[in-house]
Amino acid sequence: MRSGVIAQKLGMTRVFTDAGTHVPVTVLKVDGCQVVAHRTEAVNGYSALQLGIGKAKVKNVGKAERGRFAIAHVEPKLKLAEFRVPADKMIPVGAEITADHFVVGQFVDVAGTSMGKGFAGGMKRWNFRGLRATHGVSVSHRSLGSTGGRQDPGKTFKNKKMAGHMGADRITTLNLKVVETDVARGLILVEGSVPGTAGGWIYVRDAVKKALPKDAPQPGKFRMAAEAAPEAGKEG
Repeated sequence: MRSGVIAQKLGMTRVFTDAGTHVPVTVLKVDGCQVVAHRTEAVNGYSALQLGIGKAKVKNVGKAERGRFAIAHVEPKLKLAEFRVPADKMIPVGAEITADHFVVGQFVDVAGTSMGKGFAGGMKRWNFRGLRATHGVSVSHRSLGSTGGRQDPGKTFKNKKMAGHMGADRITTLNLKVVETDVARGLILVEGSVPGTAGGWIYVRDAVKKALPKDAPQPGKFRMAAEAAPEAGKEG
């Protein structure tokens, strides 16, 4: 399993195929996604890469965190995340993962935080059908109905679907197809919608239920910070 990337959701658009049909896509921006630290079996008990993206104001970063970024020789990052990878799939600290880390046509799993909807009733939250429109039902057309028995069992069981807070949950969408990549602008276009609002942080990695294409770079596609050309990639 290769490392994933942290991206920012820009919104949705569409691209046209050679046949003239259009494909709805979500545009994800991978800009300055750098390796900040390594997690190793010897020191941490597991093997992983810690990635960072976005520029954070130095005044908003604690002294200890600034020291960690200084050791990695990277600017303070706004968002950090870890991706579990085998020891032989490590990417050097300070390397910037580029958009062509994923190849066109491969499938990816995308995770993000869904849009918050606030307090929602049972019909909106759980797709309940509601009560009848007539035959004695008044005012309570969109209510849940019964939530439990009387003497037996005499309580409402845990995890009963009821009205409550909706959204703002971590959602993972599986098997989204990569339609196009733009290395120069750091864009990844995936088919369909992904969870989250425009501007939100999205985690993208190789699909676990689909085979990785043979032409996918190993351990990934990246460039070191000293490399100026955006097209320059490096394979480990």
